[in-house]
Amino acid sequence: MTDLRGKVAWVTGGARGQGRAHARALAAAGAHVVVTDIVRQIQTIPYPLAGQDDLVQTVADIVASGGRATAAMLDVRDSVAVSALVETIMSEQGRLDILVANAGVCAFSPVEDINDDQWSDILDTNLTGAFHCVRAAVGAMRTNGHGRIVGVSSGAGRGGMKDLSHYSASKWGVIGFIKSVALEVGEFGITANVVCPTSVATPMIMNSATLQRFRPDLDNPTPDDARDVFAGLSALGIPWLEPEDVTRAVMYFVDDPGLTTGTVLEVNLGTSATRA
Repeated sequence: MTDLRGKVAWVTGGARGQGRAHARALAAAGAHVVVTDIVRQIQTIPYPLAGQDDLVQTVADIVASGGRATAAMLDVRDSVAVSALVETIMSEQGRLDILVANAGVCAFSPVEDINDDQWSDILDTNLTGAFHCVRAAVGAMRTNGHGRIVGVSSGAGRGGMKDLSHYSASKWGVIGFIKSVALEVGEFGITANVVCPTSVATPMIMNSATLQRFRPDLDNPTPDDARDVFAGLSALGIPWLEPEDVTRAVMYFVDDPGLTTGTVLEVNLGTSATRA
């Protein structure tokens, strides 16, 4: 098992879903985990985002399991707030070793219907938010000569997807950004890699607005209603990942001794097997 005792990790978008799973695994390995989330609604996003109760619950779960965690409300689009958060981590913990840049939002829309606010909210959260966090984290990691940065992209970062041009653009951008960062920070003992999951059973997917994209014949489809459609996209017949499936990929990069950087690991159920 990965031994992260004495390390400090930061997980963005950690109040629920993938972020919560990543935070719990990092804490179980011994790290003190700083969990952040926006915990308020972005108006252009058609499903409910995490709330304060979700953020509190993530920390409570970690503490109940014997781990160490603190939480902070953070909008990754706000570069001043991001920089202040890293300063607080360094002041209170003395180091920052791991960043999982997980915060992200999604919405479906044909390109001609995407307005400026919708485009900005997706790009500013998923891509610019990752930039803000990585930029702030690199300086802190250089202080201790060690760092592990993991950006969370998507299957939409490996191929175009209908009605997801803004989301796909943001996730392709994450890959190019993290690969470039890897070339800049390797000499300081910092690695930077990307995880690309296919559909994951989190509130980003398991909501009525998204599920209706896959079952337009139903007014209020449930995950069970859409299961066969999702399974049909998978080479394995498995409809979607659980958050912990993605966490294993994240922990692979966290545990790496410093030999793997600038790479992408797909957890894809075979959905990208026909792509180059």
